[in-house]
Amino acid sequence: MAGWRWLEAALPLGIIAGMLCVMGNAQYYIHKAAHGRPKHIGNDMWDVAMERRDKKLVENLSAASHS
Repeated sequence: MAGWRWLEAALPLGIIAGMLCVMGNAQYYIHKAAHGRPKHIGNDMWDVAMERRDKKLVENLSAASHS
């Protein structure tokens, strides 16, 4: 039975690792459902400014095409 002793440590570690994966995926899918796209990792002020600029350009382009 001494050969099975490693299982006493591996089983709880596997459960913990599995739960961390489940929680990470839950955060991903909740964010994607709420915002319509995956979370941008490492979003700095430049990225935020470019997103605002792109949104404004798309809105102006769609307003121009409708008129």
